[in-house]
Amino acid sequence: MKKILLLSDTHSYIDNDILKYVKQADEVWHAGDIGDLKVTDAIKKLKPLRGVYGNIDDATVRLEFPEHNRFMCEDVDVWITHIGGYPPKYNGRVYETMKQNPPRLFICGHSHILKVMPDKRLHVLHMNPGAVGKHGFHKTRTMLRFTIDGKKIDNLEVIEFPVRHPQNGPS
Repeated sequence: MKKILLLSDTHSYIDNDILKYVKQADEVWHAGDIGDLKVTDAIKKLKPLRGVYGNIDDATVRLEFPEHNRFMCEDVDVWITHIGGYPPKYNGRVYETMKQNPPRLFICGHSHILKVMPDKRLHVLHMNPGAVGKHGFHKTRTMLRFTIDGKKIDNLEVIEFPVRHPQNGPS
C-alpha cells in the first residue's frame, strides 16, 4: 500500500504546512505549475516525487519534468498531465489516448478547482487537487491525499488551507 499526496499549482510556493503532509506520505505527485525548483527540491529531500511541468513553468523546470507522466503505482495505471480537462471534456492533447488507452487514474491541475469524478464511460477516475500555491483566484488552497493498495484507490481526503494574503503577515 502507498500513501500518496497529490498537489498542483504551487506557483513557487512551499511552506512548513505543506511539508508536514509531505512527510506523512510515501510518495508525492505534482500536477504542474511548479514555478520554482525550490518547491520540488524541498519535497524531494523528504519523499520520492513524480511530477509534470505546467504552462507557467520555464525551461529549467521543463528539463527536469515531462509534460506527461504515465506510470504504474501498485496495480493502478496513472497518467499525470497539467492541462488535461475532465470527463467527458478532455483536452485535445490527451483525448485520443484517453479513448484508445485510458489509464485507471487520470490526474491534472491547471484549473485551480479541486475535482474528483469518475468517467464511467472509460472507467477512469479523474482527480484535480486544486491549487496549493498562493497565486490565482482560488479562495482555499487544497491538496489531496489517498492510498493505492493493489488495484484499489481508497481513503481519499481533501486537505485545505486558507489563502493568506501579504497584509495578514508572514506565512
